[in-house]
Amino acid sequence: MRFCRDWSAGWKEVVQDLKTTILLRRFLPYYRKYRAVLVTDLFCSSLTTACELVLPLIVRYITNTGMRDLASLTVRSIFMLGGLYLALRVIDAFANYYMANIGHVMGAQIETDMRGDLFNHVQRMNYSFFDNMKIGQIMARVTSDLFDVTEFSHHCPEEFFIAALKITAAFIILSTMDVGLTLIIFILLPFMFACTFYFNHRMRRAFKKSRHQIGEINARVEDSLLGVRVVKAFANEHLEEEKFEEGNEEFLNIKREQYRYMAGFQTMTRSFDGLMYLAVVVAGAVFMIRGRINPADFIAYLLYITTLLTTIRRIVEFTEQFQRGMTGVERFFEIMDAEPDITDAPGAEELTAVRGEVDFAEVSFHYNENEQDVLSNINMHVSPGEHVALVGSSGSGKTTLCNLIPRFYDVSAGAVRVDGGDVRTYTLHSLRSQIGVVQQDVYLFAGTVLENIAYGKLGAAREEVRAAAEQAGAHGFISTLPRGYDTYVGERGIRLSGGQKQRISIARAFLKNPPILILDEATSALDNESERLVQQSLEKLAQGRTTFTIAHRLTTIRNATVILVLTENGIEEQGNHEELMARRGVYYRLYCLSADMWAGS
Repeated sequence: MRFCRDWSAGWKEVVQDLKTTILLRRFLPYYRKYRAVLVTDLFCSSLTTACELVLPLIVRYITNTGMRDLASLTVRSIFMLGGLYLALRVIDAFANYYMANIGHVMGAQIETDMRGDLFNHVQRMNYSFFDNMKIGQIMARVTSDLFDVTEFSHHCPEEFFIAALKITAAFIILSTMDVGLTLIIFILLPFMFACTFYFNHRMRRAFKKSRHQIGEINARVEDSLLGVRVVKAFANEHLEEEKFEEGNEEFLNIKREQYRYMAGFQTMTRSFDGLMYLAVVVAGAVFMIRGRINPADFIAYLLYITTLLTTIRRIVEFTEQFQRGMTGVERFFEIMDAEPDITDAPGAEELTAVRGEVDFAEVSFHYNENEQDVLSNINMHVSPGEHVALVGSSGSGKTTLCNLIPRFYDVSAGAVRVDGGDVRTYTLHSLRSQIGVVQQDVYLFAGTVLENIAYGKLGAAREEVRAAAEQAGAHGFISTLPRGYDTYVGERGIRLSGGQKQRISIARAFLKNPPILILDEATSALDNESERLVQQSLEKLAQGRTTFTIAHRLTTIRNATVILVLTENGIEEQGNHEELMARRGVYYRLYCLSADMWAGS
């Protein structure tokens, strides 16, 4: 059993090494734009390495010359050696400046490129991705996960290149003095590297758990702060504090594990430092007594071992940074590997000159393979300019049905067609550009009223924005705001009332002026007067346009061309208001219930 556990652990480490290699190979293309900088940076690294390696040779030469014939060691030769070393230090200073400045900028540029790629990729993801991913986790991967990439991308090639140069050069130089003593020293390195790999894997695992927990804390804080008014309304501050404390404590436990491995790692490297110095001092002294090396070589050995250990110590210190960077890179590619499930089909066409004809042909839909259908065998024809209202109990699929038209989700079976063409044959951008959506959950961006309305038509003139606001019945209240259209609305429009936010959202759709309009509870947050104004505007907007209205307040959709009543059985009833009321069926009961509720309010 123990053999199996050891074999399993060893196999996991091999897999982890392979995974690291694959990640590094995938990361390398980000250097492509900065090849000249990288090559120059490595050249500067070689210059600084040469400067460090020359000093022991100068000391050895001076010592050997002085021991053999002190008179031959002239002031002129010493000054020449000093001048040579000074020139090397000047070169070293300029090379180090380039590495510390331009090299770091290259790392920051790579981090910026990766963050841009990640954000752009997330923007292309579909609704299903956000249904299953916490926003706090996404934010952590876009921001904090990539913080260490700057140092990682700069120092990774640099540190390993310098280490390889120094170890190789030191081995060659020391071997010319005495092969036996050199082998005694270098035979310890494989054991040191083996221990390094052992701790590396565990540190990497701890860092990844730490990053994940940071994402969880971000999600917890975001959820609590965005819902702070609900928290205070129910006096549940203590509950939120307990939830946060639980996540915070878990983060502390992960950090304890992380520091335990780091402590073991550092203790191990310090122990090997001591062993290497011990080997040089004891074995070198014995070799010197026996005449195999002279005192100058012994001093050179000590200096080179110091250089070697300094290099190894830098690699050890960089290992933590390396693992942090690799963890960020790994989590970066986890998101980049998530492919959008809704994309443009090969050869997708641009949708232009839309008439507004919409057809549902045997449409069925479920969110996940193992879930039952939300919609089943839906058949519907909507002529251009028709106003279709969707009613039914919560969960009957009204919003889902409308979400299939702009392809926020794809049908599980059947087809949705716009102007006779399957929506899957059009490019997403051209399709969604022809459809306006006013959602039940109104979202305003942190900016001005003008910017939020103009989001419906980028580059719209101020006059166009005002006209759209007037159509939506929003111009009146906007004019009373402190700075009118230039008033800052706050995060998520927090400075505005629910009705005001809803009217700005409707104005945004008016500005877009789409051939197909989807109104998902568009008047749900409006008072009676505002609702009357918006209804009049919506009726004007609906002329010559295909409009889908989802409503619980059934009095708002009496003038719809067609009313569809959705139940778990699909489209239970359809017709205009008078026809459905005359049937005294599902719609009649819903309408009476809605009328009684609003009359009571």
